[in-house]
Amino acid sequence: MSNQLFKKVLVCGGAGFIGSNFVHHLHGAYPDCQIYNLDMLTYSGNKKNLSDLDGSGRYEFIHGDIGDKNLLSSLFNTHRFDAVVNFAAESHVDRSLHSSYHFIQSNVVGTHTLIEAARQHAVPRFIQISTDEVYGDIRDGESDENTPLNPSSPYSSSKAAADLLIKSYIKSYKLPAVIVRGSNNFGPYQYPEKLIPLVISNLLEGKKIPVHGNGLHTRSWLYVQDFCHAIDAVLCRGKLGEIYNVSGVPKTNLEVLEEISKNLNLTTSWQESVVHTNDRPGADLRYAPNSGKIMREMGWRPLWRFEDGMKSTVQWYLTNREWWTQIKNTPAFLEHYEKQYKAQYF
Repeated sequence: MSNQLFKKVLVCGGAGFIGSNFVHHLHGAYPDCQIYNLDMLTYSGNKKNLSDLDGSGRYEFIHGDIGDKNLLSSLFNTHRFDAVVNFAAESHVDRSLHSSYHFIQSNVVGTHTLIEAARQHAVPRFIQISTDEVYGDIRDGESDENTPLNPSSPYSSSKAAADLLIKSYIKSYKLPAVIVRGSNNFGPYQYPEKLIPLVISNLLEGKKIPVHGNGLHTRSWLYVQDFCHAIDAVLCRGKLGEIYNVSGVPKTNLEVLEEISKNLNLTTSWQESVVHTNDRPGADLRYAPNSGKIMREMGWRPLWRFEDGMKSTVQWYLTNREWWTQIKNTPAFLEHYEKQYKAQYF
């Protein structure tokens, strides 16, 4: 990153999983960069993810909503940000299927409020973090950046809507924006309702592992540090108005479970803990994003093998058991997992 261009960066949703990893990346890689983290701290936002930055003169946490027009106006006027990176979103498909309102409010209305503030204050660069789920189920081949959007859930629909809003602002207002569509990330600080941290923690607690359908759903898995490097590359060198896919390696859910078990050294077979649930309504069986564009234009390549990333991830959850134990005992987690999740899919 050119410190001359990006001395002040607003990271929205920086207390979540990918956002907090990206804040750590920026803080460690660019000593002249001032980072402002705007996060509403909903159930999956956690200030503890960035507690090691407390006292840093280059990091500031701001508690607030990207949908708060007055707050954004004050922040943009005060700090004159050089760039905005937006991770702020509701992101769990299961939650969107039984409670879609918050997804539309945060992912669509919130994103619109944020890009309007960026437009009004002439922010030089805006990076929207999207998802490969906007392409929907890819039965054959791969999805590139020109593949038609075909979302299947309220979550992916809300992200697709945000992408289209941003594209309209790029065309109508010349908003200097870039959209990054990531695949399934994994790594430290991921909220334990998602597959990998849920499996790790449930196996350590001796609990069952819920697996949708037959477990053969295929996703593109990417270690979060590789995704952070890709976002960094787009922030520095991405062409304004463009979209970039960032993908990892294809693995079925059962293959992911097998890799986790190798690193946990279980005394019993992980298969004994699996409970196959009914599949999600409208489930996508395969995501297959193609990263050729970012590789050609920016030379980005994933540096972590899937196996190495999983080993590092499992070790982090083993070392930080208190972090996820506290989360799994909160009402926000228990209400979703033990009541709504089981009632809907078992």
